[in-house]
Amino acid sequence: MTESARRKRTAATRFGAWLARPLASFHLVVTIATLLTVLGLVMVLSASSVEAYADGGSAYSLFIQQAMFAAIGTVLFYLALCIPLRRLRQWSFPLFALSVLALLLVLIPGIGSEVQGARRWLMLGPVSVQPSEIVKVTLVVWGAHLLVSRRSEHASLKDMLVPLVPAGLLVCLLVVLQPNLSTTIALGVVLAALLWFGGLPVRLFVTIALSGAIAAGVLALSAGYRSDRMRAFFNPGDDPQGINYQARQALYSLADGGIWGRGLGQSRAKWSYLPNSHNDFIFAIIGEELGYLGCALVLGLFALFVYTGLRIAARSVDPFLRLLTATATTWITAQALINIGYVVGLLPVTGLQLPLVSAGGSSLAITLFMFGIIANAARHEPEAVAALHAGQDGRFSRLLRLPKPEVYAVGRASAARGTAQRGRSPVARRSSALPPGGRAPYGAEPARRRSPESRGTSSARATRAWEPSYPVNHARERGRSR
Repeated sequence: MTESARRKRTAATRFGAWLARPLASFHLVVTIATLLTVLGLVMVLSASSVEAYADGGSAYSLFIQQAMFAAIGTVLFYLALCIPLRRLRQWSFPLFALSVLALLLVLIPGIGSEVQGARRWLMLGPVSVQPSEIVKVTLVVWGAHLLVSRRSEHASLKDMLVPLVPAGLLVCLLVVLQPNLSTTIALGVVLAALLWFGGLPVRLFVTIALSGAIAAGVLALSAGYRSDRMRAFFNPGDDPQGINYQARQALYSLADGGIWGRGLGQSRAKWSYLPNSHNDFIFAIIGEELGYLGCALVLGLFALFVYTGLRIAARSVDPFLRLLTATATTWITAQALINIGYVVGLLPVTGLQLPLVSAGGSSLAITLFMFGIIANAARHEPEAVAALHAGQDGRFSRLLRLPKPEVYAVGRASAARGTAQRGRSPVARRSSALPPGGRAPYGAEPARRRSPESRGTSSARATRAWEPSYPVNHARERGRSR
């Protein structure tokens, strides 16, 4: 074995040993969020400086706004780390209802702000907020809570779909009326991920997916600017100075960067040659200034995020965390792939932002909040819970004074489902009532489980999504109280 091969093997062994640490997933989420946010701030400063100087006289105006929302997102990230999962589940529906109400307020003239024909923002003093970004997170959290509660009660397929699917379709309709097809696509991805990881039978899932694709196609052809984008995608050589201008300039920008890039701040396209270079097409500026290596870095960070998110979902014993983490990972990754896809010419231009990188205050802050929830889920992995309760907090956790994660326990009922049980029949409430004089620990599940035969063809996906897939060794991890 050569010396280089030996070094590579040693490095791989060390990395594998580091991944085996209890809090490795948590540290990976924090690192990925930090690197993408810092890269985004640097690239927003570089891409927006020219136009910002031409418009307002200060090359730092858009960067300062982005940095302000990054600071707000950092606070939200920390708050998400500190939220007990019991409270998160209890507040899921009220927060979702408030976000839907905000979507309705946006459509009212005089309340919602209209920019370039779209009514998407609410002005809260000097800060503009985009409710369609907030509803992504609230739909993920409430949808995961609802499906987990219904599944633990062995609800029928109809009860699994209602009210989640009607509520999701209502949200999509309100966003379409803004109009905002790109965010509608992201919400469709969230709803599809909830149903997929929630164990929906494949036949119904395919039916819903096809219906959604047809609806998206109709919407894409229903408005002038959307049909222009579709026509530009299928006819890339037509009208290079009109509908194909932005897509062609993005490709020229990527080609100009080559392997190593022109250097940070040396982009030519940002000199008003590429519209929205700091927002929708910031990946093209990354390719021009940092080259192929910079693009590979961005893709590598998102690939590492996919691995980390699915690792957290697979290692969690709490069904709520499994579904929430898998859905959030799918949503953020799909949005990143759609953005990169239309920049490189593989997809029609939709206007979806590159998460944590593109300019956009609401998107940045809300995505950081979602990353905080995922990091919170990482601290609830059984090995992480055991380590944190044993005092192995680490410097980062001690510095932030993060609370100890709650121990997930299995019992006859869940106190976190108390809100969801309101309005049910007395017979249904008695069937899942708490034992007299006792209180079920967080996340408790009914002791009765269906036999493998009763699960039918709802698929191995449901089993993997809801049952622990590895042996649990510690008594605390098994949910036994001491």
